[in-house]
Amino acid sequence: MADITDIKAILYTEKTIELQENGVIVVQTSPRMTKNSLKEVFKEYFGVTPAKVNSLRQSGKVKRFRGRIGKRPDFKKFYVTLPEGAEIANLSA
Repeated sequence: MADITDIKAILYTEKTIELQENGVIVVQTSPRMTKNSLKEVFKEYFGVTPAKVNSLRQSGKVKRFRGRIGKRPDFKKFYVTLPEGAEIANLSA
């Protein structure tokens, strides 16, 4: 069972801000989160049942630091479409 701590961040980029104007929120989560568990979290904590949820798994980039190779962690990204007229109060950049 996933909870609110599995949501790492709400992403704010040029693309995601345009999507927010159309009622789509982009959320970065841990890789173990599923669509159904994300719907439950939105229903329980935000009081909104998402109309549609799309997900993608993104692997972390391989980076160099002082000659050593390291890897950023993998994460999942969800595109959550809210029902018409619904808003989440705590969305501020």
